Amino acid sequence: MVTGVGKATGLGFAVAQTLAARGDRVWIAARTAAQAEAMAAAIGADVVPLALDLADSAAIRRAAEEVQARDGRLDVLINNAAAVAPWGETAAGADLGLARGVMEVTLFGTWAMCAAFLPLLRLSPAGRLVNVSSGAGSHGDTGFGLTTGNGMGTSYAVAKAALNALTAKLAREETSGVKINAVCPGFTATFEGGAQMGARPVAEGAASILWAADLDANGPTGGFFRDGKPLPW
Repeated sequence: MVTGVGKATGLGFAVAQTLAARGDRVWIAARTAAQAEAMAAAIGADVVPLALDLADSAAIRRAAEEVQARDGRLDVLINNAAAVAPWGETAAGADLGLARGVMEVTLFGTWAMCAAFLPLLRLSPAGRLVNVSSGAGSHGDTGFGLTTGNGMGTSYAVAKAALNALTAKLAREETSGVKINAVCPGFTATFEGGAQMGARPVAEGAASILWAADLDANGPTGGFFRDGKPLPW
């Protein structure tokens, strides 16, 4: 399952497209049924669309029940959905109502997805859970991290830092063999003009995410990675 598959230029779409092309059944989730169905039609193959608002915990539970009823288990969960903070949002000047909305989706929505789908991942012979994070939530990312002047917005950065922490705690507790990691896809050209700003191609960011989805039994768990290499956070 891949969440946040709302547009054809996004990372979620690229990841889902790659998974489907290699023969996997892929559940794709977007905020509205129209978005999910349009993206499923664009990908083709064995793709199942879901309307899923990550701020709705009841909808997340229903989605898990639907996957269980149809497939009996889940092999890979890629939590790609996130909310974006206002550009230039500062810590002292943030609208906390908007900030709570970012946290609700990016952190708590992802947290609810993990809780709902981990029982299905445990039924897989090689369950993998990938939380798509960002260097914006890292103390060690010198380009976009917490100590830089990155303008992506404080609530986004704080939510991603918390997501990294959640990933570490989930992995520490998990004894089933499910591997749980956070991945930063890097500054990726998912928006118009991104390439001109130096953003990397979407395929490269997607490959970073897929690396964690395809880990073998000897792969790491509880870490934060970009392009298969550990990142400080």
